[in-house]
Amino acid sequence: MARLHLFDLDGTLLHGTSAPVEISRQLGLEAETVALDREISAGLIGPPEYATRVHALWVDLTEAHVAAAFEGAPWLGRIRDVWGEIRGQGDYCAVVSLSPSFFVERLTAWGAHAAYGSRFPAVPFTEPVDPAGVLSAAAKVLIADRLCEEFGVTRADCVAYGDSLSDKDLFGAVPVSVAVNADRHLAGLATHSYMGMDLWEAYELVRSSR
Repeated sequence: MARLHLFDLDGTLLHGTSAPVEISRQLGLEAETVALDREISAGLIGPPEYATRVHALWVDLTEAHVAAAFEGAPWLGRIRDVWGEIRGQGDYCAVVSLSPSFFVERLTAWGAHAAYGSRFPAVPFTEPVDPAGVLSAAAKVLIADRLCEEFGVTRADCVAYGDSLSDKDLFGAVPVSVAVNADRHLAGLATHSYMGMDLWEAYELVRSSR
């Protein structure tokens, strides 16, 4: 039976940062977005409010800023190698993130079968963000179920990789999980734990268990 590997983005594939912080860095608004990241990590605000506030910061955002943020971000090593092997084995890999879809979807070019993020308007913005399109921890599980149906697998065939509170629901829904540079919210929940800068090393924890 094929397996579906589900990867979080912020703090997982990106080391010690989030897509919004990397985008904001291009606009000189890194500190403001780091503060927002702290608020949502502490549960002081929810994903819709976070999306609305970060959208308001990005009034001058262009595609060039997004491309520069993506290319310059501190990615874990060997992401494309991991996804290449997953594909070569007939398995599936997808990214599911609360970050903006216009950033997350770029990862399909690296080999992800699918990439889902919170729906933001096209860049440059001419309309507000719709809170109904902003993902949550619970939405990650719904998307995972949708991907299972699409790829012909079940939750029992899934492996989740994550680092924080937004991954807690998904870790509880699948049998195998890898906490990658994780915070306290995933303590004791993951099947495996990895600290480091190389996705291949995290993948090796589950590579042989089928």
